[in-house]
Amino acid sequence: MTSRKNEKQDSSLSEEKGTGSVEVASRPPSFIDEKTGYVREKDALTDLDGSVVGEVYAEGPRLIDLGENGKERPIETDADYSTRLLSLEDDPTLPIWTFRMWFLSLGLSCFGAVLGQIFYFRPQTVYVSQLFLQIISYILGKAMDEIIPGPGPNARIQTADTQFWRFMNPGPFNIKEHVAITIMASTASSSALAISIFAAQDLYYNVRPNAAIGIFTLMGSQLIGYGTAGIVRNFLVYPTFAVYPQLMPTVQLFDALHRGKDAVMQKKRLKFFWIVFVGIFVWEWFPVIIFSTLTGISIFCLANQNSAWFTRIFGGAAGNEGLGAFSICLDWAYVGSGGGSIGSLFTPLSTQLSLYGGTAVCMIAFCACYAKNTWNTQNFPFLTQLLYYQNGTEYDQLSILNDDFTLNEEKLAVQGLPWYAASQLLFKVSRTMYIGAAITHFFLWHYKTVYKIVWKNRNEECDDPHYRKMKIYKEMSSWWYLAIFVGTTAMALATTYTAKSGLPWWGLFVALLFAWLFVPIIGTLYATVGYLPSTENLVQMLGGALIPGKPVANMYFTMYGYNPLQQALYLLRDLKLGQYTKLPPRTTFAVQTIGTVIGGLLNFVIMKTVLNSQREVLRDVQGTNVWSGQQVQSYNSAAIAWGALGKPLYATGTRYGFVPYMLIAGLGFPIPFWFLHRKYPKVGFNYVFTPILVAELGILSVGINSSLFTSFVLAVFSQYYLRKYRPTWFRKYNFLLSAALDGGTSIMVFVYTFAVGGGSGKVIPFPNWALNPKGNPDYCKRLT
Repeated sequence: MTSRKNEKQDSSLSEEKGTGSVEVASRPPSFIDEKTGYVREKDALTDLDGSVVGEVYAEGPRLIDLGENGKERPIETDADYSTRLLSLEDDPTLPIWTFRMWFLSLGLSCFGAVLGQIFYFRPQTVYVSQLFLQIISYILGKAMDEIIPGPGPNARIQTADTQFWRFMNPGPFNIKEHVAITIMASTASSSALAISIFAAQDLYYNVRPNAAIGIFTLMGSQLIGYGTAGIVRNFLVYPTFAVYPQLMPTVQLFDALHRGKDAVMQKKRLKFFWIVFVGIFVWEWFPVIIFSTLTGISIFCLANQNSAWFTRIFGGAAGNEGLGAFSICLDWAYVGSGGGSIGSLFTPLSTQLSLYGGTAVCMIAFCACYAKNTWNTQNFPFLTQLLYYQNGTEYDQLSILNDDFTLNEEKLAVQGLPWYAASQLLFKVSRTMYIGAAITHFFLWHYKTVYKIVWKNRNEECDDPHYRKMKIYKEMSSWWYLAIFVGTTAMALATTYTAKSGLPWWGLFVALLFAWLFVPIIGTLYATVGYLPSTENLVQMLGGALIPGKPVANMYFTMYGYNPLQQALYLLRDLKLGQYTKLPPRTTFAVQTIGTVIGGLLNFVIMKTVLNSQREVLRDVQGTNVWSGQQVQSYNSAAIAWGALGKPLYATGTRYGFVPYMLIAGLGFPIPFWFLHRKYPKVGFNYVFTPILVAELGILSVGINSSLFTSFVLAVFSQYYLRKYRPTWFRKYNFLLSAALDGGTSIMVFVYTFAVGGGSGKVIPFPNWALNPKGNPDYCKRLT
């Protein structure tokens, strides 16, 4: 699925059929019933503008595209995603700003913000999943439309038909209320990047910005990206080519919960969802607690439990254990998307093959460097993110800094420059190359498409069917987005000085310019192939080069060079979610902004409370089973490595001086594939997404890697076999299956965290036995 496939498609036509005008997309002749102009599937009669005209509602208003053999054609193009997987149905009369929408939005936003910030200071990395909030809000919303009195026919307690009671309970809990609640709550539930800076300043530099400075810094850094997003929404939201494949499970779940629930087929889909949801919720207790070996079953390690190389290559069920080659993972918490943009069941196969191709090279490169002892890497753990002395002991970062935490050249001369493990160095190389590859890839493959869309939008209206349905709603003016960008930039400029950041005014503008330039480039990849790797490493490197010797200034430079890009892409994604579900764009922007403000305020309050009560624990390397400062420590270490040591560590001629030049190498990487595609257009070189391939060259440098092989097998099964040979099942159930698996897992992780995982203050471990062993769960030799 790429935009290039659709450049030759004709625009929609209009034919007069029966009593009205029916929109007919350009499709093979067998797509249209010659007598009626409708598409028929079983007993459902559906016209091509999305409305059901038959008496039986089989699936919802979707286009069923038949191939020459009379069977349903596989989902292939972006138009297929837009019209055959997603409903075009809309009811503009559905109320949105109801009591239950406000109550649940604000309540779940506060809940998610508090919980997300508490999780930030926990030893286990847990995030508040959007699918978790989507399911919880549906259950609570349905309960409220049953309990609260109202004038509607479904209200248990009938009231007079007044404006007040229509506000309290206007009828059944509807899809637009549900989408608005989910967007606001999920926006508020993630910890803002500024929190890492405030916590590091407080814990390590004894700098404590007051509440006003902290809150305005949070608001500025979180909202500044929204202004950027509004300027590019014409080609990253409205057109059909901007698919956002990661939204498919979410949107199909909204459809299944709210549209056509009286139809037989829709009831089957809803039943399928809840069965899988409950099943995975029950199953996940086994690999997480009882049978930890199910996290990674390694046949190779079971055959040889005393080989260090077997652990490095085939181990992966524990953090930083190994590369996980051919391990079988039965824990969906690792196999699934986890709420991220990459998932085996919904990310296009071409994207995933590029990803796994890069991962295969990553395995070879890691093993080769370790075997050859490149950069003295045998002195360090195989996988590690820390800095070391050459003899393998951990590098004392604070010993090279002055009292004001700027670099001391004399102390550095005594201590010497630190060393990276080869795996961590290759990770930094890959993420540097990625930026260059993304730039070239955008201009080679997407620039013409984007240019045509921008030029077309200046002269004629976008022809996306979902966009056309949204034309009845008022749009946010671009001037509003520009005003937000200007206002938050002024706010950022003021707070960088009052917070004693050390970041000069010009550094702020360079960081913002970097973020702004990459929104269309990274955003195009995110919107078309569903891939969003981080640019944080490159921003830190750039900050270290421009403002050397100042780790705190590097933190702020990273925040304004990286965070606005991320926030812009999140808003663009949610605007597309609103377009798919027919939530008015002003409503989408409003709930996103309110969620951001609520999240920022509560993030700051909870951070202050935790820092005041757990200061010594958070500074401790190990922490406790309940509280840990590992994320703050990691962020501060990165700031020291890049801010204080960036220039001497990566200067030309030094040990790692080649790393910045990998940006130039990345610029040239996509060109051979482009030329090969032009020479051999039928081979498929256009399906090699080079930015993804190079970004994954260091992906296995951290974490639990045992899910890799299982995820790959699932990707081929879902995105190749089911999509090609079982297209009807794929369309009806594949994305709903992904939503059920991720949603049930998210609920389980939440319950587990507070029941036995330490979220309530006490960890209750399960006894060790054969399938829950001490040491590595996959029985590979323990190396550390």
